[in-house]
Formats: sequence, C-alpha cells, structure tokens
Amino acid sequence: QVQLVESGGGLVQPGGSLRLSCTAPGFTSSSCGMDWYRQAAGAQPEWVSAITPNGRTSYADSVKGRFTLSKDKAKDMLFLQMNSLKPEDTAVYSCKTRGPCTYCSSAYCYTSAYWGQGTQVTVSS
Repeated sequence: QVQLVESGGGLVQPGGSLRLSCTAPGFTSSSCGMDWYRQAAGAQPEWVSAITPNGRTSYADSVKGRFTLSKDKAKDMLFLQMNSLKPEDTAVYSCKTRGPCTYCSSAYCYTSAYWGQGTQVTVSS
C-alpha cells in the first residue's frame, strides 16, 4: 500500500535551516502535483507550497523567499528547504498529492490521493 513518508523535521533555533523530504518508499510516481501543508497546535492546516508536474513552484506569502520546494526526479523525492526559520514556522509539516496520483511498485499500481503523517518542526531558542 502506498504511504507518503516525510522526514527531516526537528528542533532548530530561530534563523536556522531544515530540509524536509517526502517520498513513497517502494513506489515511483507518475508525474503528479504535490503540496506541503503545515498545522500548528490548535490551528487549522495551512498551505505552504506546491509544485506542478512540470516543476513550477508556488509559495504562501508567509514563507516566500525563505522556503524552496524541489523534486529529485531520479530519486522520486520531494524536498522542502526551509531557511531563516521563525518560531511561527513551528508546526507538523505534511506532503500531499494534488489530487489522484498513480504510484507503482514492481508488481502493482495504485491511483488515489495521498497524504503523509507529517514531521514535526519546532523553531525555538
């Protein structure tokens, strides 16, 4: 079964950097749009960034200029580079397919929308 797995979160001081990754272990995807969301404690999910199948990226105003979204096609991994982190960036960060996406293992293919469990990012001194 396809699972999106995020990693790279942790505790960092204000002004620091983290790089989050998102992948579906054991599967490769067709060309899909992807989103990153974050959810702070007690708050609604907030859209952070997106990448289209052809690699065009977009960002929320709150992270523009500090975060960079990219995709390593060879590894089929999504990366969110986060620089100049602020305490208000503290949240659980999750990746999500933008609509149905086809993932194939060596044996099967599955098409659905997928959302990872998230990775915690804490920005604090």
